[in-house]
Amino acid sequence: MHVTSSYQIRTLPGATFGVELIPNVRAQALVTQLEHDPKPVLDAFYEAHGLMVFRDLNDINDDPSLLVRLSRLFGSEVENYHKTLTPERLIHSQVPEVIVISNLPPMSFPVPDLPDPPTMPDGKLPMQFPHRKGWHTDQSFRRPPPDISLFYAMQPSPKGQGQTLYADGTAAYSSLSREMQQTVAGLSAIHAIPWTGRGEDAVRAGEIPTPLEPHQASQAQPIVRIHPVTGQPALYLCEEGQLDWILGPVADMDTGPDGAGGRLIYKLMTHYTQPQFTYAHDWDAGDLVIHDNRNLLHSATWFDAEQHGRIMWRTTVSGNAGEEYAGERKSWLPPEGESLMGDLDYAN
Repeated sequence: MHVTSSYQIRTLPGATFGVELIPNVRAQALVTQLEHDPKPVLDAFYEAHGLMVFRDLNDINDDPSLLVRLSRLFGSEVENYHKTLTPERLIHSQVPEVIVISNLPPMSFPVPDLPDPPTMPDGKLPMQFPHRKGWHTDQSFRRPPPDISLFYAMQPSPKGQGQTLYADGTAAYSSLSREMQQTVAGLSAIHAIPWTGRGEDAVRAGEIPTPLEPHQASQAQPIVRIHPVTGQPALYLCEEGQLDWILGPVADMDTGPDGAGGRLIYKLMTHYTQPQFTYAHDWDAGDLVIHDNRNLLHSATWFDAEQHGRIMWRTTVSGNAGEEYAGERKSWLPPEGESLMGDLDYAN
């Protein structure tokens, strides 16, 4: 535990990774203190494999710039969503660094389906793939991919609904057999913009894929990434909806849902999302979860969108993807004079 006059950091209850920060002051004072001395928080974040839960930051509702200031502690670039592959309807009207994830219009973000069956035999929430679908890392269809996401609960869904699930790719990789570690060394998966007809379900259904511009094309990413801060290897994957099952899902392996690449993805994802590597966050208003996309997966879960509105804010931090991406031009930037989004509209 780390304690100061402004906050305390402790182990995250119910998880094998992650920490929890409890503020002793209002959000404005906390952010100012962390800007003055960010090292204890950053050290705790990385030691906990890149998951940190801040509590009681409700003042962000009235001052979203606090969320942006917090984001800057974690990297050199807080993304302006007007300059990424993000539909305009999802971008905060006053703060372009904030994306609004909500089932309410105009965002109308789709709500995940319930798993089938909706609970485990013991009544618990399903976590493990493929029973649980939707596991991904944010915007992995870009090179370089983003580093860290900050996800804030302005208006969460009721308790017991709309949880966000997290999985620890560092621990999952370290527990692979030596044979499997050798198998995945040097392999890349092909990541695709979701809802463009390239996911496993779409390919099986024979959907015609959405035409994409070159800067919207699927991108290869290493299945094992070396974290640029900790130096630790971690699995870096998504499952069916954010991989390209036409070109992949694994480069240089048999393509399609029934190929060797698909079988490998299923094996790795089933391993990655075992109970010992996962955590379910049940949101309170004012919670902020910071997660490292370079070594964690996450998944949204169902809530009753007909009865409840849910409003969440997210920022994205980039700038330290690692040696794999050193010097690369941003893949999602179109040639000068061409449209960033074109006719593309999706939610991620």
